Amino acid sequence: MKNVLLYKRFLLFVVGLLIMSFGIVLMIVSNFGVSPWDVLHVGLYYQFGLTIGTWSILVGFIVLGSSSLLMKRWPKFGAYLNMILVGLFIDMYMKIPFLIEPNHMAEKFIMFFIGMVINAYGMGIYLSAEMGAGPRDSFMLALQEKTGWKIATVRRLMEVIVLAIGWILGGPVFYGTIIFSLTVGTFIGIALPQCRFVASKFLKVHHKLDQRIERSAEL
Repeated sequence: MKNVLLYKRFLLFVVGLLIMSFGIVLMIVSNFGVSPWDVLHVGLYYQFGLTIGTWSILVGFIVLGSSSLLMKRWPKFGAYLNMILVGLFIDMYMKIPFLIEPNHMAEKFIMFFIGMVINAYGMGIYLSAEMGAGPRDSFMLALQEKTGWKIATVRRLMEVIVLAIGWILGGPVFYGTIIFSLTVGTFIGIALPQCRFVASKFLKVHHKLDQRIERSAEL
């Protein structure tokens, strides 16, 4: 019966990634600015073709490989699954015909802001499943363990370097990029506890049901 609980966690994981990816795409399409990592992905897309989702996966592989070298161990399976699914979901959403860039600056901001909120709650849901962090978070933790620096310091350094490379490649750095960088921690800080509370209730209900079924089978 433990497998049933695992399936429920996997469902939360995939649903969270679906929601998070939709938020990423809304920010990209808004053309109001994106996260530093997506500045890099879009910049690579502008320079070398392929798709934004493909570059998200390829960059993820490089980041995960670097994390493995630093830690001398393989990342969790969820990190690989996260990387692949997010890339696929981004490309899937980018093909939606009615998702188009708004004409007015206020509408761009609204679309971007909604994308930020959706992205934060999607991240909260997938993290609540506890099936492994994504490649960027895995690399951040590896750097922190090796350097002894604070997580915030490591994360800021990563974001600045990635943002600089993406900007050089022509990625979309705009007001939204600054807003995202300054406020994403706050958004996630609000969303994550709420998502964990709902997820714990969801998993607890099914865990109790599994236990009852298991006891019945033993009688």
